[in-house]
Amino acid sequence: MSTLKRTPLYPLYDKYGARVIDFGGWELPVQFSGIQAEHEAVRTRAGLFDVSHMGEVNVSGKDALAFLQKLTTNDVSKLVPGQAQYSLMCYPDGGVVDDLLVYFIGGDRYMLVINASNIDKDLEWLHVNKQGDVTIEDVSDQTSLLALQGPKAVSILSKLTDAPIGELQPFRFIPDASVAGFGAFVSRTGYTGEDGFELYIGSGNAQALWEKLLEAGTDDGIMPIGLGARDTLRFEARLPLYGQELSAAITPIEAGLGFFVKPDKGEFIGRDVLAEQKLNGAPRKLVGIEMIDRGIPRTHYPVFSDYKQIGEVTTGTQSPTYKTNVGLALIDKAYAELGTELFVEIRGKQLRAKVVKTPFYTKAKA
Repeated sequence: MSTLKRTPLYPLYDKYGARVIDFGGWELPVQFSGIQAEHEAVRTRAGLFDVSHMGEVNVSGKDALAFLQKLTTNDVSKLVPGQAQYSLMCYPDGGVVDDLLVYFIGGDRYMLVINASNIDKDLEWLHVNKQGDVTIEDVSDQTSLLALQGPKAVSILSKLTDAPIGELQPFRFIPDASVAGFGAFVSRTGYTGEDGFELYIGSGNAQALWEKLLEAGTDDGIMPIGLGARDTLRFEARLPLYGQELSAAITPIEAGLGFFVKPDKGEFIGRDVLAEQKLNGAPRKLVGIEMIDRGIPRTHYPVFSDYKQIGEVTTGTQSPTYKTNVGLALIDKAYAELGTELFVEIRGKQLRAKVVKTPFYTKAKA
């Protein structure tokens, strides 16, 4: 029996009432006070996430840019120091190895943030495809990651740092901020549909920073947030989860992520397939669905039209914000028009649904 991995924050979970589960080999909190309450906290106030299970990999060297250009779908050459980019690594057939963030620190130095369940696979992929003067360093074990998300995030973090975090633009970062007296790498990307920050910090300081952030956010109604609300938040904002909306069998174009695929930048792994799909369309398309009949669509539930299976649900739930039964489904593109009526098989019954616009939730403009 294999032992589940734990983040440096694990010793604090009990104090905050965490209910832990096995998440891809990690013992992580699915909830603290309840998914609905945590979801609402992030949408209206602020929430603090322990996402220290994510992987961090430093890539450096004279040929680091060329290496990352070959490996990722987005155009790394467009980055300026202090800027981050969402991207994907793909197989030659267009399937996804992983989706990731690429941070350009400056000179020939980059940091990649990868999914926890893919760390070993990604590292192997990086090393197999390495060419030239490139150094790859896995710093996941010594790096903890806390995410502070929600409309009150700026006000809370400002109490603990003099860094100009309020002026930080989306997908920009400060590599050497001091937060509550600890050195931290602070970025503004997010995975909830809300404003917020990611704080990369040495693992030895993670517990102290967690406590300081919760203390600073007391008057703003901050709550610790588990994986359950993390999933409903990202789902409402139509942000993909690897293993559901993305996989080795699903291309970025099928998943609706064509914006992050730049065939014109030059050669990269998977380019031929993805360029063709971007030009002519992929055979399948990820769409939003809303149930007409009573029932909640769940991951892998089959989707039908005229008793013919045309795809399956990738993620589905009752939206905590709107209380509607909605899902994302990867289906034959012929049935992807808005308003098209489909059927989702739930507990052996085919129940009516329709194709709807996504994202289900968009943050109100300030």
